[in-house]
Amino acid sequence: MDETVAEYIRRTVLKIPRDEIKMMLQKWGFLSEAQLQTLNFHQIKDNISQEVVQLCEENSADIKQAALLDIIYNHIYHNKRMWSVYQMGKTGEELEYFDLADFKKKFKRRLRSALKNVTITFREYEDNAIWIRVAWGTPHRKPNQYKPSYVVYHSQTPYVFISASMLKSNLPLLCQALIVASNYHDIREMELRSHSLNSLKDIVFKRYSQNFQTYCPKPLQEKNVEPENVDLRIVHENRSEKERIHRLNQEAFGDGPQPILEFAHYRLETMFKSDPKMDVLDKKEPFRCLVKFSSPHLLESLKSLAPAGMADAPLSPLLTCIPQKARNYFRIKEKKGLFPESFVSP
Repeated sequence: MDETVAEYIRRTVLKIPRDEIKMMLQKWGFLSEAQLQTLNFHQIKDNISQEVVQLCEENSADIKQAALLDIIYNHIYHNKRMWSVYQMGKTGEELEYFDLADFKKKFKRRLRSALKNVTITFREYEDNAIWIRVAWGTPHRKPNQYKPSYVVYHSQTPYVFISASMLKSNLPLLCQALIVASNYHDIREMELRSHSLNSLKDIVFKRYSQNFQTYCPKPLQEKNVEPENVDLRIVHENRSEKERIHRLNQEAFGDGPQPILEFAHYRLETMFKSDPKMDVLDKKEPFRCLVKFSSPHLLESLKSLAPAGMADAPLSPLLTCIPQKARNYFRIKEKKGLFPESFVSP
């Protein structure tokens, strides 16, 4: 086994939490169950990684096998990468039969016609997701296995999720290979990025119902208030107001799980209006500015504004429809008012 392959396997094992090493090696399937039984998973990870490398040497592991282990790790810990959403388009609306073997063949042929030194690895998952790992080289250097690009493509859909390597100059080659292999006409990046790959899928596949479960703050308990001193009309009014806010929040957000978004950028582009007789504005130019929202869980924070008394209910549709705006951004670009420019999880 090549020394670079051995070192890459060792470093990949070191990234895995010790309690999960056995599980990931079983998913990998390269080592037999008998070989796994010889491993002591209770020792320090450095010793475990050395023993794994020795077993891989017995099986003559190559870089493709090492890359498969890396895919398994990144599939489980996909939130360690920044993902961008791309949408591919066709000239017609006809659906074609998807052939996985043909897809792989076209993808490899297109990419290797532009760059010889490249490592391409595929792995299919149960949800029709094809994970593609691409390690890039140069005409005179072997592929750098430590800075690969990852692509997650769901067959029969136009959506592709890409976690690009630091070598951004290779991104056009990757996109060209994708549209050729999947028989699409073009590809465009959506203004939708996040560490949470599942949340991005929920948004573009419309797998969420805009029914978001939220944190409801507990009401403050008043002290030293005798029951006879409480005005029942005020109690009824407060209860009615809380019920109204809850109902409007339910209509706007619902009570189901929500996608995780951490940043929303809105671009303001609107025209000033004034009395023509006053002639205040000489030039008919729009006013432009950028408004940014950030939170560890943006949509959850927005829903909690009204119950906390920090905003009137209902919230503006410009805020409650953020996931849908993000999904349709590159197709429907509003000329006036606010619209999402980008959604990013740092």
